[in-house]
Amino acid sequence: MEEMYGIQYTRPQVVLLQETGIGVAETAARTCYDSFTNSENDVIKNIEHKLPDADMCDTLNEIEDSALLEDLAWTYFHHSILEHANLSYLVRGTSRGVLQEHARHRIQAISVRSTRYTMSGIINAFVASKHGGDRDFFIDKAAEFDMFVTADAAYNRLEIGAMYDKLDFQSQKIENFYATAVAKSSLPYLKELNGKPQEMYEVLQNGKKKRNVGDAFKHIVTDNWKVDMVVTFNLRSLKNYFTLRESGAAYFQIRWLAQEMMKVTPKKYLDLIIKKK
Repeated sequence: MEEMYGIQYTRPQVVLLQETGIGVAETAARTCYDSFTNSENDVIKNIEHKLPDADMCDTLNEIEDSALLEDLAWTYFHHSILEHANLSYLVRGTSRGVLQEHARHRIQAISVRSTRYTMSGIINAFVASKHGGDRDFFIDKAAEFDMFVTADAAYNRLEIGAMYDKLDFQSQKIENFYATAVAKSSLPYLKELNGKPQEMYEVLQNGKKKRNVGDAFKHIVTDNWKVDMVVTFNLRSLKNYFTLRESGAAYFQIRWLAQEMMKVTPKKYLDLIIKKK
């Protein structure tokens, strides 16, 4: 947990899910120069005379060092070769503000937790609060979801209160608001459990989820909202990402993410993309 601009924030968590290794990148480079026999890695030397079988490919992907890649990366700046290595990261607990920053990196594969499909708990808490509960009931329930990268309870209650006010405004504008908010099979509970907000909340939570519920309510989400994602970079794009985002000039939340990604990135990749100090 760290404080920035007077507010406490949590850092994201990162796991490296998969790496393709640097052997394919050296093989690509050796193919360009027809120089397999010059490799210090025996498996690559053998490619001169033999198409790789499954065992050779396994060995290829376990290569830890490559003098050729080092030269190409730092002497000749032939970085296109690095595009043959890929790494995938699971990111937990970054923000939608960071997601906007990520969109500026063109070459990446990114899959993000969807607000369209994952907002039911918030909407259920609001519906229950309007049937015997109150604003504080909603805030208390929503606070349990750990939705924000900010870690200050008082500040987060302000965020949740604003969410309530937006939903309350919308509930007065939309005809058949509750049909938009909960699944058809749950609508009878709104009468049956009226005046019993806790019971209604639990029934709604355990019932069928309204499909695409976020379509009507995404507007309540701020840049402070936590998101999870899986992101895959090729090594050349990762070099660009770390260069720009680990910099002190970067937005502090994406700088934190870049730092956490670097921590779980094996040395064999960092040596090819991070300038040694």
